[in-house]
Amino acid sequence: MTAGSQASRGPSNLLRPPLRSVSQTTAGSDVWRAMRAEAEAALIEEPLYAGIIQATVLDQPSLVHAFAYRLAHRLGDGDLARLSTRDLCLSAFEADPHAGEHAVRDLVAIRERDPTCRRYLDPFLFYKGLAALEGYRVAHWLWHQGRATLALHIQSRISEVFGADIHPAARIGSGVFIDHATGVVIGETTVIADDVSILQSVTLGGNGKESGDRHPKIERGVLLSVGAKVLGNIRVGEGAKVAAAAVVLHDVPAHTTVAGVPARVVSRIIAAEDPAQTMDQFFADGI
Repeated sequence: MTAGSQASRGPSNLLRPPLRSVSQTTAGSDVWRAMRAEAEAALIEEPLYAGIIQATVLDQPSLVHAFAYRLAHRLGDGDLARLSTRDLCLSAFEADPHAGEHAVRDLVAIRERDPTCRRYLDPFLFYKGLAALEGYRVAHWLWHQGRATLALHIQSRISEVFGADIHPAARIGSGVFIDHATGVVIGETTVIADDVSILQSVTLGGNGKESGDRHPKIERGVLLSVGAKVLGNIRVGEGAKVAAAAVVLHDVPAHTTVAGVPARVVSRIIAAEDPAQTMDQFFADGI
């Protein structure tokens, strides 16, 4: 099947992943207030880290300012100084009226889905997946401003520092959880909708035989388990689950689990279930 025929199939709104509103219980102001309280407690818990916590969180006027400062601290290098990187990040976040909502939903996704996450402060300061995702959002904005050189520089730094290679032209929704980030590859024409969970060493790549629109389309609520490979301009349906180390070469129906090399359907998922939220990686009875 050609890239053109694949691109014409399926719901057109997947091409622009919908932004879901932040629920009242996870409003940006509530998350920011909670993270500031956690930062104040951390000052007492670890005085040696107090300077970083103070500068990164408590001295910042908002969550997007804090993200810009933290990303600059981690991505700035000899080619592009931290101050310039911070200004780039802040410009990107301030230009997008939904940037704060994206950041909040991404942060909340980790807090809700990662059993090791004790507080919002931990992923904000330390988790590579969150940093790679928010760094991608800066690169994505630069790409669409026609500033491809800087966008590719940010992509390169994300790969060097966080071990994830996300093309700045890819389209990624909000509430996305990239766990660990190490070895994650997301190709240029990939589309990822809201509320997707991606574990380490996942590849969303081309099959090497197509040009143009050649990367996967991942619908809402999908769970991509450790080492899963989804190759080509194919669609993984809403609420589907791709098992560890599976190699997906064809479309995956909604609310199904696929496993194997090449991947095949091994079970059906109750439509009400949300694999990306539950992080349940069992894929068939007795297996």
